[in-house]
Amino acid sequence: MKREPGSLTSAIFLVAGTTVGAGILAIPAVTQEAGFLASAITCILCWIYMVVTGLLIAEVNMNTMCELGSGGVSLVSMAMRTLGRVGVQVACWSYLFIHYALLVAYIARSSDILTNSFGIPLWESATLFSLIFGGICYYGSQRVIGAINGFLVFGIIISFAALVGVASGDLQWNSLLRANVEAVPRSVPIIALSFVYQNVVPVLCTNLEGNLSKVRSAIVFGTAVPLALFIIWDAVILGVLPNFEMNTANIIDPLEQLRSNNGMVGPIVEVFSFLAIATSYIGFVLGLTDFIADLLKLPAGQNKPLPYLLTLLPPLILSLLDPEIFFKALDFAGTYGVLVLFGVLPGAMSWSERYSSSSASSMVPPLVPGGKITLTIVIGFAMIIIFWELLENVVHL
Repeated sequence: MKREPGSLTSAIFLVAGTTVGAGILAIPAVTQEAGFLASAITCILCWIYMVVTGLLIAEVNMNTMCELGSGGVSLVSMAMRTLGRVGVQVACWSYLFIHYALLVAYIARSSDILTNSFGIPLWESATLFSLIFGGICYYGSQRVIGAINGFLVFGIIISFAALVGVASGDLQWNSLLRANVEAVPRSVPIIALSFVYQNVVPVLCTNLEGNLSKVRSAIVFGTAVPLALFIIWDAVILGVLPNFEMNTANIIDPLEQLRSNNGMVGPIVEVFSFLAIATSYIGFVLGLTDFIADLLKLPAGQNKPLPYLLTLLPPLILSLLDPEIFFKALDFAGTYGVLVLFGVLPGAMSWSERYSSSSASSMVPPLVPGGKITLTIVIGFAMIIIFWELLENVVHL
């Protein structure tokens, strides 16, 4: 047998493909009040933060692989090794919360697109979307799902290029210099959510055989491509529609404004939005069904109906109860899911591994410099945003 080490290029594409998802659709809506300049700086800072947390997860993952003597170490195993049962509970509940919240958001938005395009009732479009793409996940082989996903990603690239090309002709460059720093904190949860890729870091570490340099390069370059896409996307949307009325109590979606104001751009926005949601939906359904099957102790490698029913039905019902739930679900997932699971938890696991007297000595050199100061900033930033959102929600009650 010939050993075939993992490809760095494939790893970069894996990170980039995981990062670019439906979160990009919400970026203009949550950054419109802050303005492009402030939101572009916020995107860069969030990118740096999410790169750091991904590297911390990689560091803990490789130490766990060394200690257990096996690859394919899950986030739950890492939490158990470094934080004990409490860490496992936090990881499990955060994982479930993120996936369910995002699936609700995806169904709500896709059903809205289908209803506007074909004039069918909302409940029919939501059910149709769930049945088609849920059925692909349940009945499709890995090759079939990979082919469908590849076709959808190709469509995303084509529609994104077409959208930027068509819409940029009306770009008002002066409007891109607007900055309202006070509005920045409200956009952070969804921007952070848009940079989620950390769930594939254990796969990277296994595929790249624990090569520190390759893992670091895959994370940095794999997330840099989505960063460029996010900033271009935000510039085009906010630059084309700079002067719509703001209402802080209600998020106004610039994509809806663009669709209604420009007959040529509207259909392209719809196609791009739907394809971005579909690719994310497939990935999250597959991830959540595997996780639920593992929790239920079902045999690996077999498609059982129960995990798919538990994955598909609750988000469908919740999306129908509140059709306007897209931004709410993304905001909650970003604040209380992502910032806990991929903000607080990586910092806490790394702190326990590096400095706890009960932990075994690290076998892998730190991937993130700065020691306790860096880890304090990582944990502190996530906690500040979480408490900020809690305070905002209490004030608006």
